[in-house]
Amino acid sequence: MIERYTLPEMGNLWTDAYKFKTWLQVEIAVCEAQAELGYIPAEAVAEIKAKANFDPKRVLEIEAEVRHDVIAFLTNVNEYVGDAGRYIHLGLTSSDVLDTALALQLVASLDLLLQNVQALIDVIRQKAKEHRYTVMIGRSHGIHAEPITFGFKLAGWLAEVLRHQERLQILRKTIAVGKISGAVGTYANIEPRVEAIACQKLGLQPDAASTQVISRDRHADFVQQLALLAASIERFAVEIRNLQKTDVLEVEEFFAKGQKGSSAMPHKRNPIRSERLTGMARIIRSHAVAALENVALWHERDISHSSVERVILPDACILTHFMLVETTDLVQNLLVYPENMARNMNVYGGVVFSQRVLLTLVEKGISREEAYKIVQENAHTAWNKPEGNFRDLISKDPRVTAKLSPAEIAACFDPQHHLQHLEQVYQRLGI
Repeated sequence: MIERYTLPEMGNLWTDAYKFKTWLQVEIAVCEAQAELGYIPAEAVAEIKAKANFDPKRVLEIEAEVRHDVIAFLTNVNEYVGDAGRYIHLGLTSSDVLDTALALQLVASLDLLLQNVQALIDVIRQKAKEHRYTVMIGRSHGIHAEPITFGFKLAGWLAEVLRHQERLQILRKTIAVGKISGAVGTYANIEPRVEAIACQKLGLQPDAASTQVISRDRHADFVQQLALLAASIERFAVEIRNLQKTDVLEVEEFFAKGQKGSSAMPHKRNPIRSERLTGMARIIRSHAVAALENVALWHERDISHSSVERVILPDACILTHFMLVETTDLVQNLLVYPENMARNMNVYGGVVFSQRVLLTLVEKGISREEAYKIVQENAHTAWNKPEGNFRDLISKDPRVTAKLSPAEIAACFDPQHHLQHLEQVYQRLGI
């Protein structure tokens, strides 16, 4: 991932140095397991732990010659360890190290993402509390529908992110799997007991049945869950973009002092962060497709997945982390304009209250078909006209006034009717 979108907390987990660190953790855990079972001397393990190290530049230098990353790494480690290094990697295949270490990277990345998901949850919940009674218009098909509150809109976002939190917690268990089972997964040259002990030391579970690699359905699941989270963030971002349109302007991204929106037009205040998030979600979705393609490997293993994962796994983690941090700040500092929400809701004389008029007329004994005709006729007369006033038309229509008193008509235009049950939603979500 390019530096522009790489935050250090996640970026550090995907450096060569961190990757080699996890490789060494796996090798040492296996050595410790071998020693516990009496296969290698405990003194040798102590020496390995005391001396083992690596130099990322040196590893790459060796790899340029041998064309094998794990051999290059082991060669460099043995330059530090010396004779005791002969006990490192006994009975292992490269994928034992690569896949088990990759699990450690993915778990560390998920732990960080879960922290950021919690931060986003906290911010959305707080913003929803602030605007639980901020009335605005709900929209369907992009057209004014009926009143809601901005807090209720945010409640939907909160529920969605809470579901993502639960999915990622499940995913952490799915991906925290290692394998120390040898060249084709048969434990021909290393005991299952070594795998069990080593994985326990690393905080992983042994894979139930690995080949030379851990099956890539787990990794596809990982990327798909990040893509789903990114899709939700995109939904929030698209909503902000729509609500920030000049002719709507109900919310707006925070615009910092000194910030400029256009090189040509000084008045511009553009939703650039929401647009950026929208674009990033597209990238992560594309990575989900690549992750699915990685599932179908030849026989017990080929390396067609390897080159793909070198790109998509760091990128997906780094981008998702950036998106979560960006979205949290965006929501926390979002500018909300209740006056504009009220203005938009009451355009054309409150046509959005048409259903209340319809149902009230039905309650008074008019057939639904006739009531619908009366209300639609008045609503469409008011619609899209600067002077259009649905409430005024309804109040003067003799078919309506014959059935409804002025107080009953006024009650139809009270937005509080539409909000009377929202407390139940807020209570479910701790808002």
